Parts: sequence; C-alpha cells; structure tokens
Amino acid sequence: MASRTASPLIHPDIDDFDLFKVMSALTDETRIAIVVGLAASPGLACSVFKKDVTASVLTRHFRVLREAGVIHQQDVGTRRFNTLRKEELDQRFPGLLDLVLKEGAARVTPRADTDST
Repeated sequence: MASRTASPLIHPDIDDFDLFKVMSALTDETRIAIVVGLAASPGLACSVFKKDVTASVLTRHFRVLREAGVIHQQDVGTRRFNTLRKEELDQRFPGLLDLVLKEGAARVTPRADTDST
C-alpha cells in the first residue's frame, strides 16, 4: 500500500542526532505534551493529540519532533502512528529524555488534573 503522503517520512539515523536540534524540538509546550503523551502510551495516532491548534500546526510539531529524531512515525492505512525513540536517544544522549519527561510531566499533568481542585 502506498504511503498517504507524497514524500517519504524522514527519520535521522542515531549517528545524525544533533543535541541542539533535539533540544530545540523540545522547547515547545505542545511538543513536550506530545512527548509526555507518547511516553505514557506508545504508538498513539496523530489524531489523538487534538490540541488548541490547527491540524496543520500540529502536523508541523510532529515533523519537527520526527526530523530531530525524538519520535518515529509510521503510516498504517490512513493513520500515522507515533513512538518515542527512547532507546536511541538514551544511547546517544544518556539521561536526556528521562529529564525531559520528568520536567515535562510536571508541566503537562497539572492541566489535566483540573478536577482535583
């Protein structure tokens, strides 16, 4: 089955991971929420991440994360599934993703727990 997009998905090899590109990808609040969400539930489709942004903006966030090497995307039929490249990131930059997830969860979780107040 042909890809749903005309151009192939670009995923950098582990040797091509650039610390500054990874860090830049992780500076946006929406992208942090995506990473935290994927850490909790690997393999989620893009459509699960309905945020207060348009579909095209959300698509750009996923592309930035993918091209930096933070996530892996795979098309299955008409859906695009996402997973964190945790093992590869840990191999290249030990401890970085754990720190990002810890700090990111502290930022993302309070918004989801609005019922506890």
